[in-house]
This record gives sequence, C-alpha cells and structure tokens, in this order.
Amino acid sequence: MTTVLTILGMGLVTYLTRIGGDLLMRNRELGPRMTAAMNAVPPAILTAVIAPSVLAVGPAEAMAGLVTVFAAFRLPLLATILVAVASITALRTLL
Repeated sequence: MTTVLTILGMGLVTYLTRIGGDLLMRNRELGPRMTAAMNAVPPAILTAVIAPSVLAVGPAEAMAGLVTVFAAFRLPLLATILVAVASITALRTLL
C-alpha cells in the first residue's frame, strides 16, 4: 500500500509541477530574449543527460556521438536517430 501511495504522490507532484508553469505564465507575454532562453533549455538538458554516457563508456560510443552530432546539424530528427543507431551498431561491431 505504501508503494501505491508513493507512486500516486509522485504522479501528483509531477502533474502539479507541469501545470504550475502554465498557470503562472498564462497571462504573461515573454520577451524575445526570454523566449530564446526557454527554447535553449531542452537541448541543454538533453546534452547534460547524454554526454556523460557517451563519453564514459568507450571509444565506439564516443565516435558514434560525434557522428550523431554532425548528422544532427544536417538532418531531421528521425534521420539523425537512424544515423545514431546505425553508427553505434557498426562501431561496436568493428571495435
């Protein structure tokens, strides 16, 4: 029963956090600098989560990370993901 209450409590807190920002900013207009800053947050968080894993595991992962970064500047998201999967598979097989 404690586990269920913990899961429900975490779900409630997550939900309140998500709608809290919407409720606070509902009647406000963000300036261009703040909009640019907010648009930079998701890639920064994604980089902070992925980079340690890419750099800490081995040379195949590091090289595949570089290939993926270059692909991300040229290709759409789905194509970048396919390049990432193909490069990590190939490099793990070769190295």
